[in-house]
Amino acid sequence: MIIIGAGAAGLSAAAALGKAGVSVTVLEARDRIGGRMFTLLDPKLQAPIELGAEFIHGRPHEIWNLLKSHHVPITEMDGDNWCVEKERLSPCDFFSDVDKILKKMKFDVHKDQDDETFLEFLERYSSRLDGTAQLQRAKEWATSYVSGFNAADPGLVSVNWLVKGMRTEERIEGDRAFRADHGYTDLIEVFQQSLNDGAVTVRKSTTVESVQWGPGRVEITTRSANGEAKLSAPQALITVPLGVLQARPDDKGAIQFNPKLPGKKQDAIHNILMGKVIRITLRFRERFWEELPTMHEKNSKTMGGMSFLFSHDGWFPTWWTASPLKLPLLIGWAPFHCATRLSGRSESFVVEQSIETLHRLLGLSTQKLHTLLEHAYFHDWQTDPFSRGAYSYGKVGQEQAHPALAEPIENTLFFAGEATDTEGRNGTVHGAIASGRRAAAEIADVIKVRVK
Repeated sequence: MIIIGAGAAGLSAAAALGKAGVSVTVLEARDRIGGRMFTLLDPKLQAPIELGAEFIHGRPHEIWNLLKSHHVPITEMDGDNWCVEKERLSPCDFFSDVDKILKKMKFDVHKDQDDETFLEFLERYSSRLDGTAQLQRAKEWATSYVSGFNAADPGLVSVNWLVKGMRTEERIEGDRAFRADHGYTDLIEVFQQSLNDGAVTVRKSTTVESVQWGPGRVEITTRSANGEAKLSAPQALITVPLGVLQARPDDKGAIQFNPKLPGKKQDAIHNILMGKVIRITLRFRERFWEELPTMHEKNSKTMGGMSFLFSHDGWFPTWWTASPLKLPLLIGWAPFHCATRLSGRSESFVVEQSIETLHRLLGLSTQKLHTLLEHAYFHDWQTDPFSRGAYSYGKVGQEQAHPALAEPIENTLFFAGEATDTEGRNGTVHGAIASGRRAAAEIADVIKVRVK
């Protein structure tokens, strides 16, 4: 069995098949496993720095069972939410108004409302209400939430897809955010142990150039430091990110299929959208935000317990801390249009824009912020040829695209990855893990073995 990609989906499938006694070769273009899970260790703080996935969203058994079985500590993020509006810094008070909008959206879908984009829903929703300033404010924050959390274009993202995800999140307490003790390194190490226990070989720094396939046979051409090589197997599992499948033939990292994938599969690939995000982690000499003046009715609340900082800034609208750990770290999040403005730019440009944003939001001079700044961590997933984006989201009117992307071809080519999930878990690590297990079960059924 050959698996292309050693992200969460590829690792979970390899672990399941290897445990069942299947001889598995995993091909990974990067010099590491983990895919869009990418954790560094800050040498000064001895703390994990996530360049990709960071939070465990809720209590999904796909992640919790693995970490708990290996006695990995898990900590819930807590703290205060702060907002900047009209250059005023104050505790957030918009959540209840946004929640009303999202509940109405869920109710409409429950009534079999035709699919529409989030912006179309907002327009229809607000047309029946008085255009108060409070409503306009709630619409702006709801739009920021949808584009920020899902890395999605609110003018393209499907309301039906959003609601399906929200209902799935409710079942696992998805409004809560957790972290493993050493970040996603802990989960990768758990998978590594499983691979070591099974008949699994991982070839890193090995790029797949082409997949020649027919019923019951696959020949894969790879390139590495040792040159070109060919591998063959009866089946292959494709777990690369959606952005790689969407790449043009002459793009770096693109995979050529011969014969081409069937039209239904190609339609699915192009009818699911890849979200954009730029994130940056800044390490400062001290937690300077603890002493900042804030707008509060009693003028006594400080930002020492800050978890999130929200705004409508055009570069980095969302920030968060390492809460509950009291570390001098601020993580900036630039989704959708913000990411488009930053992608492909130099690291120094991205750092400068993050500092300028904190200057606007918190009022400190850029000179002071640069003096306090010790180090910045940054990875551009959009220009990374082996991801070509952050994570997927559903396009309006394309509810069948996700099942079509997940569907095997002639019991020979199988597909997994967060974009193939059909249960409302797209864009999550646990969704990727579930898709890998689903694909492993499909393969096991074909080759007549049992996987757990």
